[in-house]
Amino acid sequence: MAILDIVALLFRLYWYILIARIIMSWVPSLYHTKFGETVYNLTEPYLSMFRGFIPPISLGGGYLDVSPIIAFLAYHFIQVGALSIIRWILITIGFM
Repeated sequence: MAILDIVALLFRLYWYILIARIIMSWVPSLYHTKFGETVYNLTEPYLSMFRGFIPPISLGGGYLDVSPIIAFLAYHFIQVGALSIIRWILITIGFM
């Protein structure tokens, strides 16, 4: 059970880091802090995968990047799937 709890905690922590990244996009000066650099470095590899598939939507004079929304949805499904598989493995080998 502890293994599943640790993995769930890691997923939850990364979820909060993704949320911090979205908030940072509204306050660009946060990117220039050590915290901002760390959040950027932890989230950019994941978010960049979605940016390559989903181009920003043009809105008048600016753009709306919807790739983080898709990334959040995908992350949720990855989390649920991974935790279900781990739970199944632990039950199968008798740890739960």
